Order: sequence, then C-alpha cells, then structure tokens
Amino acid sequence: MSIFGSIMSKIFGHGAAASAAPAPDDAAKASPAPSSTAAPMPGQAAGGATPQMPQQPVDVAAILTERAAKAPQKLDWQRSIVDLMKLLDLDSSLKARQELARELNYSGDMNDSAAMNIWLHRQVMDKLAANGGKVPEELRS
Repeated sequence: MSIFGSIMSKIFGHGAAASAAPAPDDAAKASPAPSSTAAPMPGQAAGGATPQMPQQPVDVAAILTERAAKAPQKLDWQRSIVDLMKLLDLDSSLKARQELARELNYSGDMNDSAAMNIWLHRQVMDKLAANGGKVPEELRS
C-alpha cells in the first residue's frame, strides 16, 4: 500500500467506525478490513455505484484532533507532515516523506526538506478533501 493510501486508511477507516452510527451496515463492512474496505470508498464515491451508501464526508480535522488529544506527545498535525504521520502511527522519516513526495509527484528539491514538508502537508490535505474528507480551508492550499 502506498504511503498516502496508508494515511487515507488510518483516517477514513477511523472515520467509518466513528461516523457510521446512522448506518450500521457501513460500520459492519468497515470493521473486518478497514484498510481495504474503508479507504477506497471515498475515492469511489464520485464514480461508484452507490455514492449515497457511504457515510457522510469524513471530518478529517475532528478525527485528527481527537487522536491528538489522546496522543502521549503534543503533535502539531495542522502544520507538520511529520507530526501528522506520527499521529497516524506511520513512519515519518525523511525517506518515508521522500517516498510520499514521489507518490504525489513533487517536482521540487527533495533535499530541501522544509519546502518539501510544507508542500506535502498541503497536498495531503488537498487529496484528503478530494477523496471525501471534510478538511478546513485553512489547511488546504
């Protein structure tokens, strides 16, 4: 699975379990295999056969804020791709971020980690929004 796929799975899988109370069938479908069932649904919603069946758009900020409140360390997921990845229990090493940058077609200098990190955070937020996530405007580019 791609790194961005893992990010989506962690957020949308959590969102499916937390937001699907009005639709128990969706929660039941997401529970056995959240990484394979929950993540593709938002991306398929626009072209899928049942766009109304998945839960309402996943509130990305609410999910991440809730996770951050329970995290043992203070993580600034709203501004830092490193902290966002740590919050999701993903590898946040430079190598992992460079791989994510390749996945998302980063064309800048991968040795300029500060610029790359800013770009990555914006792209991840934009792509989460494009795939069914409710992401505040101030977190998108």
